[in-house]
Amino acid sequence: MSGGELVFAAFALLSGVSAVLAVTSRHVVHAALWLVVALGALAGVYLALGAEVVALVQLLVYVGAVVVLVLFALMLTRAPIGVRADLDAGPWRRLAAAVAGLAVAGLLGGTLVLAVGDSQVTPDLARGQARPLGQAIFGGWLLPFELLSVLLLAALVAALAVSRGADR
Repeated sequence: MSGGELVFAAFALLSGVSAVLAVTSRHVVHAALWLVVALGALAGVYLALGAEVVALVQLLVYVGAVVVLVLFALMLTRAPIGVRADLDAGPWRRLAAAVAGLAVAGLLGGTLVLAVGDSQVTPDLARGQARPLGQAIFGGWLLPFELLSVLLLAALVAALAVSRGADR
């Protein structure tokens, strides 16, 4: 294995392990912090693949915004952060969920092995650079991009209006 493949494998392994820990963690804040590690490691995978812009967007949008939003939502709703026995699933339900997850992973993996086989993909390093990505987004997709930003701004204003309530 070359150095780049080793870095890619390390980031991919870290991302997978931390994603499993984020899902299986019994403490909500720990799950959110494992999510930060998983999404940061995924940005490392993008860097190892040569897509610097996608890695930067991954860090800014997902690690910088989504996880912070989740943590603020946990803090502002005064939700119980610790483990609650009344919401805990029994061991049989956990086992059934694990079996179902492994079955779906096996089905997906088998489908990918049958579909792709031993074929190798050579990455096109020019596709992940800033210029082609900027031309694609701000070329033909400029109007939908701006409409989406207006829609998100309207959703933010509506969320603030709903959260204030009718009594204020």
